[in-house]
Amino acid sequence: MRVLGCLLVAALVCVTAARAENAVGLRGRVSSAAEGPMEGVLVSAKNATIAVTVVSDRAGEFVFPAGKLPPGHYGLAVRAVGYELSAPAEIDLALQELRIDLALTPTADLAAQLTNAEWLASFPGTPEQKRPLLECMSCHTVERIARSTHTADEWIAVLQRMAGYANNTTPAHPQVRAAERKLAPERVRKTADYLATINLNAQPTWSYALKPQARPSGRATRVVITEYDLPRDSIAPHDVHVDGDGVWYSNFSESFLGRLDPATGRASEVPVPVLKPGFPTGALDMEVDQDGNFWLALMFQAGLAKYDRAQQQFTLFAIPPDMNNDAMQQSMVMPRHSDVDGKVWSNDVNRHAILRLDLKSGAFETVDPFKSVGGDHTHAPYGMMTDAANNLYFLDFGDESIGRVDARTLRVTLYSTPTPYSRPRRGMLDASGQLWFAEFAADKIGMFDTNDERFQEWPLAPFTAPYDVAIDRNGELWVGSMASDRVVRLDRASGQATEYLLPHQTNIRRVFVDNTTNPVTFWVGNNHHAAIVKLEPLD
Repeated sequence: MRVLGCLLVAALVCVTAARAENAVGLRGRVSSAAEGPMEGVLVSAKNATIAVTVVSDRAGEFVFPAGKLPPGHYGLAVRAVGYELSAPAEIDLALQELRIDLALTPTADLAAQLTNAEWLASFPGTPEQKRPLLECMSCHTVERIARSTHTADEWIAVLQRMAGYANNTTPAHPQVRAAERKLAPERVRKTADYLATINLNAQPTWSYALKPQARPSGRATRVVITEYDLPRDSIAPHDVHVDGDGVWYSNFSESFLGRLDPATGRASEVPVPVLKPGFPTGALDMEVDQDGNFWLALMFQAGLAKYDRAQQQFTLFAIPPDMNNDAMQQSMVMPRHSDVDGKVWSNDVNRHAILRLDLKSGAFETVDPFKSVGGDHTHAPYGMMTDAANNLYFLDFGDESIGRVDARTLRVTLYSTPTPYSRPRRGMLDASGQLWFAEFAADKIGMFDTNDERFQEWPLAPFTAPYDVAIDRNGELWVGSMASDRVVRLDRASGQATEYLLPHQTNIRRVFVDNTTNPVTFWVGNNHHAAIVKLEPLD
């Protein structure tokens, strides 16, 4: 039935039309029999490949700001853990403002709505037992583990099989490693025994209570979120960079550099030449050099790629044959200050080493940053930043160190974070010499002042598992959680965190803050669901 240009089904209790003056397009209220008006419900309207989401306030009211929804046909969806729409809902927006009141009913399958963070909070066990599950989130959700029926012995075979997949595997695009990776038998047995206690191998339902997080409230409801679908489900937008030409992204699963036009929602791609046919494809780190050109770390393709934006073509820097075995992998690249000495930094993931490329000769040199470190710790040079002299700062994702490599002498200095085994992952070095980084295993944000070699840390909610952090022009910190589908905005002075819930399941990696807008705008790729996400706070 069409009423004033709007097609609604049973879930839409009330439809009214208002005059077009000062129209915002779409507004309404969300309620349920159990709660009445509901705060913190995400309401999404999707037209073709673009979805716009707003959040209901304390009175259950939601408003789509003017200009966010052009006339057209939209499907409506909600996110409110424990609830769902009583029936599918669609609308046709014309020039009039529409009011729609949505009724929610309890969901029949709460488990299907839980985030990874909510599953981790629900699982019984010690932090040590749960820690290996953080690695599972890189490829798939831990819900798969909870719903499985494997015994402990069966889990051993599953874990060994999982180790054979490349880091840049996603549910839509699995990729197998060329080199065999062996797991320590005692670690496999310990993990397998634990997984068998949290799944459904011995009973038809879970022996523990499911623990959903509270819905957003207060400041966390004052936001507009836009999601841009990419052309294929297999695209995995890992790192993002926003400039006047659009939103650029590295594709973690395929050999393409991507660019999204936010005005139209259209994405274009530039093929990245393949260096090692038959090996896993995809790039991780994407960085910009002093001339505005993009560099990619090519993972298992073994090398680096530079995209010249003026010439619109790639130059490849392959790892030489004497270094290039089946396990060779570059996850990071740092060309930011290569104009100083003609050097670009990278890493050798398999050997836990630092690489440095000489642009003139094409030769790579190797630095072992942990050769003087004893003990049985595992190390992994990861996030990379450089200062004005092209000295390298790197994050030890395997352990707890911030490392510095002197560009002239290649001397390495390691600084331990205040929190043991924090696993610093990605971050940024600001103009004042403060290095901001995400502490993935510690659920904290860290800052290392490179001037006086001083640390400071800020705690986040349990099971945030932050991947990256950026500081905006106002001094606020922005973090993407790999586990909770939430974007965290932290006021450093007060320690107050605002957590914006995203409309869909996400796998957040590198984050980008656009300081040219007011307020600032947060961008990120949804690495497992082929979408670019823009978050606009309203205050």
